[in-house]
Amino acid sequence: MRIGVPPCNGGPDGVRPLLSGGRRVVVDGHAICGECGRAVELVAADRWRHAPRGRPKQPPRITLAGLKATGNYQRFKTAFPGASCSEDEWREGIRRLEVFRAGLAAAGRRRALRTGENPYLDLFALLGGGHGEWRLAPGLAQLLDLAERRRELASLFSWAVPTDAAIHVLARHAPLVECGAGMGYWTALLRARGIDVIACDLAPPGRKARNDYHKRGRGPWTEIARRSSAEAARRHPDRSLVLCWPPYEDDAASYAVLRAYRGDIVIYIGEPDDGATGSVRFHRELRLNWTSVEELELPHWPRLRDRVTVYRRNPQRHPHRERDRCFECKRFIATGAIGRCDACFERRPPALALKVGRHRVEYPQDVVDAMPPALRRAFEASPSRIR
Repeated sequence: MRIGVPPCNGGPDGVRPLLSGGRRVVVDGHAICGECGRAVELVAADRWRHAPRGRPKQPPRITLAGLKATGNYQRFKTAFPGASCSEDEWREGIRRLEVFRAGLAAAGRRRALRTGENPYLDLFALLGGGHGEWRLAPGLAQLLDLAERRRELASLFSWAVPTDAAIHVLARHAPLVECGAGMGYWTALLRARGIDVIACDLAPPGRKARNDYHKRGRGPWTEIARRSSAEAARRHPDRSLVLCWPPYEDDAASYAVLRAYRGDIVIYIGEPDDGATGSVRFHRELRLNWTSVEELELPHWPRLRDRVTVYRRNPQRHPHRERDRCFECKRFIATGAIGRCDACFERRPPALALKVGRHRVEYPQDVVDAMPPALRRAFEASPSRIR
């Protein structure tokens, strides 16, 4: 039992998870008891228990092998008590996953693309994706495990899903240089259509090369030069610069590349400036010194907003004057940081503070007092607590 968390046998209905707005409250990646705030885990349909030593087991991942091994719907429900699908959805989930697995394996064996082929888009559509909202029943979406399917597809192809319309946008601005090309899938589609593209990556994927974003252990879809993005952008001012899904917290993959580039056209493939791609400095540089001249929405995964945006350099460059400040003392803080600086935090500590990713989330006393007691206990016992 964690220190500070009292023993609990559950309320009159036994151990139940804490709910807010009808949804389970999650702390440190797990549901918590509505009475004591300890971690709870599902053991059968709508039956919960306190997790041993306060840390629940991860629920079994629903895989195609697991679905087929259960044999029938009733045994599946017993093996996966957290699943909320109907029997028809269970059958449809198996069918789609079987076709998806076969298609993914076939694509993984290929080394080249022919004109007009786009196996990534085909597999994405098979799962139920499109340009608009995903229209999957919640139970079927759970069976398909879209987060895991996205990781599999991104590792083999790209983090953004290309379309013919998107390829035509890029082709109109050829010749191109794609920096941080990863598996080179977008470049391969362009080259299959005869478009002049140079592609580079600091660590092109392969059997012996380590690339944290593409881990399938196979080579790219086309030739990729081993070169830093900034160096490649600096070498090719005569080409339009293409950046596809640069990491959010890596200035070297986006902002430094943009500053090194001396050409006039940048094609950015990813989310808007409040999304998951491109660093804070990168998006500030785009807003300040570049003008969007064309935008095209891409097929995207749930909760993402991928698009292709073409930018043209402004005639005059303006220096960055926007700075992030502590909201209390107004001193400068690191770019992209939020909240108060460390000095203010130490001088006037909050009632409660948690580490969330690279940020610190502070809760004043009045907010803590208004929390459900179980949530307050869970936060106070959390390994993410820093005060």
